[in-house]
Amino acid sequence: MNKRLTIINIVLALLAIFLAYKVFDSVRQPVVFENTRTEREAKIIQSLKDIRNTQALFKQTYNRYTANFDSLADYIKNGTLPIVNIIPDPNDTTFTKTINDTVGYIKVIDSLFKNRVNFDINQLRIIPYSQNKPFEVQAGYIMRGGLKVGVFEVKAPYETYLWDLDEQRVKNLIAEQEQIEKYPGLKVGSMTEPSVDGNWE
Repeated sequence: MNKRLTIINIVLALLAIFLAYKVFDSVRQPVVFENTRTEREAKIIQSLKDIRNTQALFKQTYNRYTANFDSLADYIKNGTLPIVNIIPDPNDTTFTKTINDTVGYIKVIDSLFKNRVNFDINQLRIIPYSQNKPFEVQAGYIMRGGLKVGVFEVKAPYETYLWDLDEQRVKNLIAEQEQIEKYPGLKVGSMTEPSVDGNWE
C-alpha cells in the first residue's frame, strides 16, 4: 500500500512540475516573441532609414527616386555631393539674399555612412533576419495639386523577418494590422501619398 501511495505521490509531483512549467512557458513565450521582434525591428528600421536617406540624396541629384537597388548602391559608392558655402549677398540691403558658392565635393558614402563601422553597401537591399530576402521597393510619380510628385516605398513584411518565430503569433500579428488597415510589417514612404515617413514613427 505504501509503495503504491509513493508511486502516486511521485506521479502527482511530476504532474505538478509539468503544469507549473506549462504556466510559466505560456507567460514567457509572448515576452520572448515581443523582445525578439523588437530587437529585429530596430535593425530593420535602421536599414529603412539608410535607404530613405540615400533616396533623398538620389532625388536631390537626379530629381527622381529609384526602385533599383543597384542604382542606389552605385550612387552610394560613386556619387558626390556639392559642398556649398552660403554667404550673405553684399549688395542686398535687406540681408535676405545669399550667394551659394560650391567649394568642393564629398562622396555620398562619406556623407551618409562615414561613422558606420563595417557598413556593407551590398547588404542594404537585404532585410535583416530574413534569410537574404530583399526589401520590396517601388518608385514612381503621383499627381498632387496638378503637379507630378516623385514617391517611393520600401517594405519588409512580418513573415520575412519573423519567419522562425511562433507561426500562430505571426499570423495573429498580421491579422491585427490588416484589421485596422495597416501594413503588416515595416515600411517607409508611400506610393499613394507624397510621404517619406516610416510606419514606426
